[in-house]
Amino acid sequence: MSVQFTILGSGSSGNCAYLEAGETRLLIDAGFSARQIRERLASIGRAPEGLTGILVTHEHGDHIQGLGTLCAQLEVPVYANRFTREAIEKDFPKTRFQFRVFETGADFALGEVHVQTFSVPHDAMDPVGFILETAGGNLGFLTDLGHVTKLILERVRRAHVLVLEANYDLKLLQDDTKRPWGTKQRILSRHGHLSNDAAADVAAELVATELGRIYLGHLSRDTNRPELALKSVGGRLAKLGATQITVENTSQDQPGKTILLGRPTPPPADGLPA
Repeated sequence: MSVQFTILGSGSSGNCAYLEAGETRLLIDAGFSARQIRERLASIGRAPEGLTGILVTHEHGDHIQGLGTLCAQLEVPVYANRFTREAIEKDFPKTRFQFRVFETGADFALGEVHVQTFSVPHDAMDPVGFILETAGGNLGFLTDLGHVTKLILERVRRAHVLVLEANYDLKLLQDDTKRPWGTKQRILSRHGHLSNDAAADVAAELVATELGRIYLGHLSRDTNRPELALKSVGGRLAKLGATQITVENTSQDQPGKTILLGRPTPPPADGLPA
């Protein structure tokens, strides 16, 4: 079975990824406009009309911005827990969604993908992370959380590919003049976001697993830099001798390269630590 994965974009202003496993085609979040999602899918030769479903982590705008328009145009099921569904319906009162509601912590089959859900600490109604099991390997989604619990670590130990939040650099956030102190406190809180160093801590905990690739996601435009995120996480893994793990940044502005799961992936061409 062919299994391919593309991050269509990730950052503080929008998040969306695409997974294709055989005949099952999924979006994970829909945090860009419907037009942007359509254009980014077209860049990899796909269209929203072929989607099997959309998985939603939580109801914040950078994860559901295009959901209302997409679902008004298409009859595509949306997979979310009850509190997230209620928040989405409140945000898009004129859209009739085809919700498939799951309980947080539940597992379920979605075509050729087995979905595991788990709770994450973030200031949303009932945010979740995902482990998506496919014939080519397991993908983990761990973004928008203020800290990592033992339960979360146990869940993501099964991932071969992990999308991991690296939202901010601590010094850049502290020095930022655009954000009031209350906003900074929210970001720094245990229900806020992960820093570069916190992401590095997570990566270090996963060295002894079968993890082969980390995508650093949800980077802030203002309080982070791609090179700082890569240095923190890639540098920590290099010190541990974890050369088997490739670390890559994601982009807010364009899709990343499509990878085929189940096949070896070459190291980055820029020679940065894997």
